[in-house]
Amino acid sequence: MRVGQYIIHPLILLSFFGLDFSYGQIVDLKSKHPYTKVFVETDNFGASYLDTLEQNYSKVKKDSIRFSMLNDLGYYWHTRNLNKALAFTEVGLEYTAQTDTLWYGRFQVTQGAILLRLEKLDSAEIVLESAKTKVHSSDLAFLNTQLGYVYERRGQLDKAADYAIRSMELGVEHNNTKAMAMAYSDLSNLFWKQGKYESGLEYGLRSLELFETWGITDLDYDFTLYVTGNNYLALENYHEARRYYEQAIIIGERYGFYNNLSDVYISLVELYTYLGEYDNASEAGKNAVKYAELLENNFMIMRSWLAVGKLQNIQENYSEAIKSISTSLKVATKDFGDAYYLSDAYKELANAYANERDYKNAYNAFSEYDSLKREVFTAEADHRISELRTEFDVAKKENTIALQEIQIKKQQSRQQLITVITFLLLLLLLLAYKAISNNIKKNKLLESKNAEKEFLLKEIHHRVKNNLETVSSLLSLQASLIEDPEILEAMEQSQQRVHSMGMIHQKLYLGEKLATIEMKDYFNNLSDYIIHSFGKGEQIDVNIVMDEVELEIDVAIPIGLIVNELITNSLKYAFPNNNKGNIVLSLAKNNGQLVLLVRDDGVGLFNKNLKKGTGFGTHLVNLLVKQLDGKMVLLTDHGTSVQIQFQNVKAA
Repeated sequence: MRVGQYIIHPLILLSFFGLDFSYGQIVDLKSKHPYTKVFVETDNFGASYLDTLEQNYSKVKKDSIRFSMLNDLGYYWHTRNLNKALAFTEVGLEYTAQTDTLWYGRFQVTQGAILLRLEKLDSAEIVLESAKTKVHSSDLAFLNTQLGYVYERRGQLDKAADYAIRSMELGVEHNNTKAMAMAYSDLSNLFWKQGKYESGLEYGLRSLELFETWGITDLDYDFTLYVTGNNYLALENYHEARRYYEQAIIIGERYGFYNNLSDVYISLVELYTYLGEYDNASEAGKNAVKYAELLENNFMIMRSWLAVGKLQNIQENYSEAIKSISTSLKVATKDFGDAYYLSDAYKELANAYANERDYKNAYNAFSEYDSLKREVFTAEADHRISELRTEFDVAKKENTIALQEIQIKKQQSRQQLITVITFLLLLLLLLAYKAISNNIKKNKLLESKNAEKEFLLKEIHHRVKNNLETVSSLLSLQASLIEDPEILEAMEQSQQRVHSMGMIHQKLYLGEKLATIEMKDYFNNLSDYIIHSFGKGEQIDVNIVMDEVELEIDVAIPIGLIVNELITNSLKYAFPNNNKGNIVLSLAKNNGQLVLLVRDDGVGLFNKNLKKGTGFGTHLVNLLVKQLDGKMVLLTDHGTSVQIQFQNVKAA
């Protein structure tokens, strides 16, 4: 997302809305990597972070990790309380004085950073110069940044700029994005102090872009937001200035960066004053003083009271302005060293005295201002800053070329990766195509085999049906030679039984399914055949009252034979003297069982001994019922009704 003229990382954007993130446990003594380094591996710098370091650094066995934790403890306390920060740093110096030269030098760098913020500029310079020979080359960018701050506080902006350039060169040399971002930030601040606000804004925005690449919202990112806001304010772009200040406050309050918060509130006093929002300006002044005092930093306290005094001058409350600015100068003391802010304080004090008609004190204050201004804004400093602009334009081009080369290499790497991925995808597609082709071939082969098997099964059923028809024909031929009525009847009934089985096989080879028979249609065909065999088509109506039911052949054949016998019995005995009548036939599923019903409205007296099995047909029905594990119920009132329940029948 783009805010103002620079892009904000999604994590940074969410932090602006007060959302925090959990990066896991910062200190885990049981892990191989017991310390998650703040603002390098995580920006989880919450209220308890420093307490966590203090409680655990002495428990870590590995010296380098223990020293790293203690050094971070010292350095990051300087964002909240300088005296505590110095105390922890001195502990680190004591630990490493005789045992570890590298870490002793690193603790010296941290000590120098704290001392310069305590306005002990000479001591800070000595310590930092001493550390140069002890630390690694990769540490020198940060060291030179701190030396640049020393000279900036002294008002020697040209020398401060030289150190910023050296930090930039070291950042490029070690491919250290953070170091380059800080160098641009420092130059933005120096240009602002020199009144070169366009250049200051350009370098501030460039710094923020690098911080965005680095991806961590730390103390220096927060400070750069403030510096960029200062340049916008000086260019009278109040809307953008306010935006950057508000973003800086969100980060400062999230992490407890008291020094940055005091800085931003000082600038907000000026911004709100320009906008005529005097109540907001007064509140900002109180916040500036509050955070400066929490930090115990005289430099910030001096500037905070100066901001309050400026507001009071604008409001024409000159007596209060004199008190506030005098407090500011009293805090500064003679060792304060920062001629830039001292000159600003004496200028405001001279203005307040003049408006109070205290011309003597006004003259003295103005004299101090004039002297300090000449000290800061020297011709040499102005010339050096102008040179810096030219040097940095050249460096910018070289850096741009270097960055472009890096981008080209990254692009080439991405293209190579895309080529490899594309090749792998094509290979996968080819393998998938081969697999699909093989599956299609297998499926076609299976379909062919299934079709062949289906054909063979239908052919088998066809041949069985033909064989049964042959048997039926033989029985018919044999019956034509028999004169005994009882034997003739037995032969005809056998022929009907064979035909009922043949009809089932005919259904199988003519139908779509090879394993099951639809019984309603089968019963229609079977009953028609039996009725016409007895020549009673005009006399007897057969009603098939049932839904479609499919059964496997092993069940369908016995049921077909049973129905054949029962309908035959009805035709033979239920309708004497060519009486007309009806036969009802049904087959239904009921709770996992099959219920077969054959009922006629005849005389009701036929086959009284059906259960006892007095004839072959009766005996056959009983055998088939037992085969299907069935139960038969016979009723002879108002006709004859036979109901058979088949247990555990596997129905389709």
